[in-house]
Order: sequence, then C-alpha cells, then structure tokens
Amino acid sequence: MRLTTLHLGQPPDVVAAGVGVHGVASRTDVFRLPELWQLHLYGYDAELVVDGTPHILRPGRVSLVPPATTVHYRYRGRSEHLYAHLRIPAAGPLRTIPVVQDTGPERTVITALLRQAVAAVPASPERTRAEVWAALWRVAHLTPAVGERPGPHPAFSAAVAHIEAHLAEPLSVPEIARVAGVSHNHLIRLFRAATGDTVVGYVRRRRLDRAHHLLRATTLSIPAIAAAVGIPDLQTFNKACRRELGASPRAVRASSA
Repeated sequence: MRLTTLHLGQPPDVVAAGVGVHGVASRTDVFRLPELWQLHLYGYDAELVVDGTPHILRPGRVSLVPPATTVHYRYRGRSEHLYAHLRIPAAGPLRTIPVVQDTGPERTVITALLRQAVAAVPASPERTRAEVWAALWRVAHLTPAVGERPGPHPAFSAAVAHIEAHLAEPLSVPEIARVAGVSHNHLIRLFRAATGDTVVGYVRRRRLDRAHHLLRATTLSIPAIAAAVGIPDLQTFNKACRRELGASPRAVRASSA
C-alpha cells in the first residue's frame, strides 16, 4: 500500500477545485502536477497507478497524491470525480496516510464538504479553503496513522455525540444505548473501557464541565446555566457544583472575577 505524509496545521492554498469529467475522449490519462497535491473523491470504477503502485478505484474512494507524482488512469467509460488541487503548508505535525482509501461512513460528509468547496470557488476562496481543510482532516483520519492506536468504537462515538447534543435534556442509559445501536450492558463496557467511568458518571461530568465554563466565561444567570446543562432544579444544581467543582455556583463565578 502506497503511503504519503502531510501536515494539517494550516488551511491549504486551494489553486483549483471542481468536478473532473474523464473517460470520454480517451480511456486513459497520464499526468502529474509538479507543485500541487491532488485530492480526488471518486464516483466511478477505474484503475489508478501512482508512481508504479496500482490501486482499484470505486465509488466512495478518495486519493491524496503528493506533488510531482505521476499518475496513470484507466477508465471504464465516462467518469466523474470531485477534485481539489492544492498546496499544503508545512505546519503542524506530520501524519502518514494511504494515498488511496475508502471513505466508508464518512463519504456523505466528505462529499458535501467538497461540493461546498467547489460551489464557493467563484465568490469565496476563503470558504473553499475552509471546506477543503475540513475534508482533509477527515481524509487524514479515515485510517489510523502508522503506530497510532485505533480510534474509539463507533458506538461509543455515537453515544458521546448524542450526549453532547442533548446535555440540556433528560438522558437515560437505555436511550443512549438505543441511539448508539448497542445493548445497555455493552454501552456500559464501552464507556468503562474508554473513560474509566460509567455512562451516568460521564454525563454528570460533562454537564458540570459545561456549567463551569458558563459560570466563569458568560453572564448567563445561574438558573439559565442550570437549565442549559440539564439540571434545572437549583438545589440539585447547587449540590452538584459543590460536589464536582468544590464550590457553589456563585463562588465558582466569583473566582473568575
């Protein structure tokens, strides 16, 4: 498997972005970009050779080819892909990824980001850069980097996303498990493995983390903050702050003055 390394510390300079149409005039293409990276999201079946390394393309695969790399395409008919040609600043840590990957469940999001980037090209190059940068981050994390531990279980990630989006509302472990698509007991095991805490303990901690921020960084009233973190009863909120933050809500707020 051919690998490449890239930086993600700064937005890329997007020189061009659009929809490429190939396989009409010729069933083959050979080209290279001496100074630019090539980011392609494919909607077709084809064969791609990157500096002598063959890859099979199919809808939903993405390639990120470094500058000065020769690529050979063999199409099976009219073929369309989303593309961006870009310069990637040498800023931030390096990440090693496959040149060609499956986008898997990220396909919808990456497709939307690149389509938004293409649509923004004529009027808003800044937005094009932002959309392509977001797409690059997702592409760069489709596969764990060399030496990197695998990411969290998808069900754990889905549970956390649901919790973060609904902290102001009542949350139950069975509901969270249903959203994550796992059993109650399996969800408990996932949280214990990932956080060392129970699901209920994690929710409580995240509510108080958010309350701590709102108390110190905003002028929202204490009742409004209590409601915003899903603990609308002020007596219960006060007890939770004393237990988790070591002080009453008023004292926490005063400490930021």
